[in-house]
Amino acid sequence: MNTVHLDAIDRKILQVLQQRGDISHAALAEEVGASSASCWRRIKALEEAGVLGPTVRLLDPDRIGRGLNVFCQVRMKSHDPIARRDFERFVQRHEEVLECYSMSGEWDYLLRVVVRDVKDYEQLLMQAILTHEAVANSSSHFALKSVKYTTELPL
Repeated sequence: MNTVHLDAIDRKILQVLQQRGDISHAALAEEVGASSASCWRRIKALEEAGVLGPTVRLLDPDRIGRGLNVFCQVRMKSHDPIARRDFERFVQRHEEVLECYSMSGEWDYLLRVVVRDVKDYEQLLMQAILTHEAVANSSSHFALKSVKYTTELPL
């Protein structure tokens, strides 16, 4: 995958869009010092290059009753490619799993799970994750509070 060259205006556009994805093209143009048409063309080019993904709105998990953040480390029984593929498909089907990373080191996967409460997590863990045929064991870590959370990438 090739890195996309970003000039100063592209970087400004991306910084603003990471903070306010719903900004109008006119307001964005004024903020970055370019014309509205130029901003629109640049945004389209950044989308086509795969730099910009879909525009989304972030939700407050506490306000929608999903305030428990759990980090679940998973160790596989085998590193067989078929078993790993099946587990990754399994993870994709569970909406409570917001993030899943294949890891180096002692654990094979790190999952970020967001649920209502410990009871919901216990059900997911005991009736889904630990019963998956490829999973050997897991370790769960409950977040006490969020110290920093951002989706903004440094440019």
